[in-house]
Amino acid sequence: MEQHDPEPQFVVCITNKGYSASLEPRKIYRVIPDACAAEHQYIRVIDESGEGYLYPADRFVPISLPKSVEQALALAA
Repeated sequence: MEQHDPEPQFVVCITNKGYSASLEPRKIYRVIPDACAAEHQYIRVIDESGEGYLYPADRFVPISLPKSVEQALALAA
């Protein structure tokens, strides 16, 4: 059976309280799936450092983007 990469997921940061050096409010971030983190109400995103780090999920809101925008953002990440 052929495995497919999961569709990229994106969120927008709604607050960077406590993480001002790592997150920018109103910025779109790519999500790295992490089921264990989600169980604890955390989300892993590629932050300003360019690496995937955990943050409280309530700092973000999931968004839907047109496929062409998702592809462009995925290539830029």
